[in-house]
Amino acid sequence: MKIRSKESCRWDLVSLGEVMLRLDPGDLRVNTARQFRVWEGGGEYNVARGLRKTFGMKSSIVTALADNSVGRLVEDLMLQGGVDLDHLKWVKYDGVGRSVRNGLNFTERGFGVRAAAGCSDRGHTAVSQLRPGDIDWNSIFVREGARWFHTGGIFCALSETTPLVAREAMQAARTAGAGISYDLNYRPSLWQSIGGKAKAQEVNRGLVSLADVLVGNEEDFTAALGFSVPGVHDENLTQLDAASYQSMMAAVRGDFPNLKVIAVTLRTAHTASRNDWRALACDAAGRFYESVTRKNLEVYDRVGGGDSFASGLLYGLLTERDLQWSLECGAAHGALAMTTPGDTSMATQQDVFNLMKGQSARIAR
Repeated sequence: MKIRSKESCRWDLVSLGEVMLRLDPGDLRVNTARQFRVWEGGGEYNVARGLRKTFGMKSSIVTALADNSVGRLVEDLMLQGGVDLDHLKWVKYDGVGRSVRNGLNFTERGFGVRAAAGCSDRGHTAVSQLRPGDIDWNSIFVREGARWFHTGGIFCALSETTPLVAREAMQAARTAGAGISYDLNYRPSLWQSIGGKAKAQEVNRGLVSLADVLVGNEEDFTAALGFSVPGVHDENLTQLDAASYQSMMAAVRGDFPNLKVIAVTLRTAHTASRNDWRALACDAAGRFYESVTRKNLEVYDRVGGGDSFASGLLYGLLTERDLQWSLECGAAHGALAMTTPGDTSMATQQDVFNLMKGQSARIAR
């Protein structure tokens, strides 16, 4: 892939998406908790933060927040993550949230036979009300310069206008010569009241045609794009053989010849806290790649594993590594992100490289 040089751009990556306040009950459940820790998080933001905090690249987030104490708390958390906030749009708060508010995400981690679960409270949020023309994309991609643009299916499920904003941004990125990635990130709760899978497929298929790199998990390509995986059904997602997914990726490549890379993360959840984890990829020539399989990976908090995979994969592509290396980097980063709490990665670049080399979990001192 031909990627713009660092010297010609202010940003390695710009993301477009919602940033919410995550309330984490720790070892307890949301409906019985009396205390919560707070983190910032959001699918598209997590990728920008991983590239900045773990891999040292310059990233920026295009988002919007209601200007109140909750919004300023989210801002404070983002400042700690190092992602540039020049393109954060503040929206006047009306006092009670009738017209605009900030998104909340209550997420419990799960353990053993109890699956992780989330409960979102994000209607009428500031970022969901973005419309085409609200963001000066020419300034971002031309005057400032961005090597890469990233967005995904979570942002595009927030309202009728967010897919239009994403399309506007992707077209501007393409005109400016920036690479474009799209994470399908299908969330049933976001689509259920606006048309379900049929609407998700309509929206996502229209936007994937503008991307260079497409990322998703073992469910996303079926739910968000309508592709079946031979031998795998929604109710039986444990049959994650590579051949079935290679067949699916070939079908995706046939429908979307614009894609340079298709990558899928595969998770077999034996329990909430013990997963098998790996990733597959396909390039524009139809060659397939498979990462190391990490069997019985012990999971502390699974949220954000796919986003950290995406940031590791993009780091490899942005630094002109080959696809096998980039895939391994993404898979290792995703695995490490699931060993710590919160949506965002706490791994260092050296942690990722050491895991890629097969370093053991023996204490380092």
